[in-house]
Amino acid sequence: MGVDVVIILAAGQGTRMKSSLPKVLHDMCGRTLLGHVIETANEIDPKKIVVVVRHEAEKVAEHARECLPDVLIAHQDDIPGTGRAVWCALEELQKTEKLQGKCLVVAGDTPLIFSSTLKKLAENSEGNAVTVLTTVLDDATGYGRMKRDAQGQVCAIVEHKDASEEERAIKEVNTSTYVFDMAFLYEALQSVDTNNSQGEMYLTDVLEKAYESGAGVGAYVVEDSTQVQGCNTPEQLEELRNIMRSRTQ
Repeated sequence: MGVDVVIILAAGQGTRMKSSLPKVLHDMCGRTLLGHVIETANEIDPKKIVVVVRHEAEKVAEHARECLPDVLIAHQDDIPGTGRAVWCALEELQKTEKLQGKCLVVAGDTPLIFSSTLKKLAENSEGNAVTVLTTVLDDATGYGRMKRDAQGQVCAIVEHKDASEEERAIKEVNTSTYVFDMAFLYEALQSVDTNNSQGEMYLTDVLEKAYESGAGVGAYVVEDSTQVQGCNTPEQLEELRNIMRSRTQ
């Protein structure tokens, strides 16, 4: 069972890249970070791909259309956070589509993820309102931590800056890649607030709402954590390039 819609989050500025170029437009082995993610998303054959833009919006949108002419562009407004980015994507999408079926959300700066991994995530989403792709890291600094209940079911994601010392000891992390039931996602986002240390609308709050309501939460753990590495600095970009080169040798 595949997904109906893919939402690619590409609204960030990427200030730590120390460049005037939007982060997702940096080159990695002959293709932009965003270009790699669009290609991978297209390989799982969704009905529609939506790219969310904000910083240098027109430049990023133009490049997205060069990669895939029928991509849908959604503009994030002034309210920050991944939850708001997805909300803006769904608002744009519902102008032409019914918000039903499955929706994959993936970051625009994770170019190493395989389409086969996204397909497995979708397969593991049956019966769940939310299914999150996770991985285990020795050093989980900066990542959201996966909290599980006494039965081992994922019950919440705690952002690093909001986490207690006990929570920061958790090695299983959120990769910011999810499959949602679209109708549940749209309804849940309407009650997500910005009451956290970042003052942002966290997409992760939707998972907690799914758990509390019994709507079903699942997780698929990817063993190869290099697939889900993101990029925030020039050093991390070079690391992604080295991994990509090692794959083709």
